[in-house]
Amino acid sequence: MKNLLTDIAGVRVGHAEDAKLASGTTAIIFDSPAVAAIDVRGGGPGTREVSLLDVANTVERVDAITLSGGSAFGLDSAGGVQAWLAEQGRGFRIREAVIPVVPGAIVFDLLNGGDKAWGRFSPYRDLGYAAAAAAAAGNDFALGSVGAGLGATTATLKGGLGSASATMRSGVKVAAIMVVNAVGSVTVGTGPWFWAAPFEQNGEFGARGLPEKFTPDMLAMRIKGGAAANAGENTTIGLVVTDAILTKAQAKRLAMIAQTGFARAIYPVHAPLDGDVLFAAATCEKPIEPLVELTELGMVAANVVARAIARGVYNATALPFPGALPAWKDRFGSQPNA
Repeated sequence: MKNLLTDIAGVRVGHAEDAKLASGTTAIIFDSPAVAAIDVRGGGPGTREVSLLDVANTVERVDAITLSGGSAFGLDSAGGVQAWLAEQGRGFRIREAVIPVVPGAIVFDLLNGGDKAWGRFSPYRDLGYAAAAAAAAGNDFALGSVGAGLGATTATLKGGLGSASATMRSGVKVAAIMVVNAVGSVTVGTGPWFWAAPFEQNGEFGARGLPEKFTPDMLAMRIKGGAAANAGENTTIGLVVTDAILTKAQAKRLAMIAQTGFARAIYPVHAPLDGDVLFAAATCEKPIEPLVELTELGMVAANVVARAIARGVYNATALPFPGALPAWKDRFGSQPNA
């Protein structure tokens, strides 16, 4: 176990980014089509092909999931992933037609200081293609300011891309990958403590724990932009994957329970200013009891989501632009554990 999404067999992750653009894309490719669903709770989501994930609709499985920066422009990245899959002959077959199924979601990073003057067409389709090709190359991937997390920010610190994994007592695995561009904060007040600290494993985001007590200032609302905050500029998006055998309806329930992890790691969350989205997918390798074990799977998945969110911020690096938010390690990395 590497504490990554790729701890789930048959799942690959690739990044592509542009430092000048200060944005990028992350592609999650399934070796075999995976059962998938989605749970949307933010007030301003940006998504592609998510209607087919409704439990009432016909298509059960997807070939890939795309997470991207670029706001609505970034939805083009799924087209690049789709193009790469089509070249591999992957997709939903209707007689001789083959259509890769690639839902996606985006975060808003258009005002982070990067050069967004890309001309007539955005670069995200090409970034999506490059991310898919990178996913095919191996099972390891970087965290922090990479891929879809390159341009991400939070209320107080640089955001980023994180991942985490866990194994249930039954042997079923679950893992998450998260892009943290939240309107809220992932740390308590102005200190180094992550809201997700109770769920941390093996010092994966600094082992700072929680403060000895909470003051009113620590519990005050800190949001990106303060009183001038605008809808649509923020979002945390991600994916949980399990190797359990799930139906589409069960995957939907998994996404719903797992999104509890957002509330364990971000304060505040699911606001009118957020576009929070969580996909859930199952590679369907191991049987699971549909009531108690599915509940436990959702519980563990929520913990994994919270850990992945904290790891995304912990591993981030600041953007090289005037006025850019500091990274967690820039502000707290040299301080002793609290």
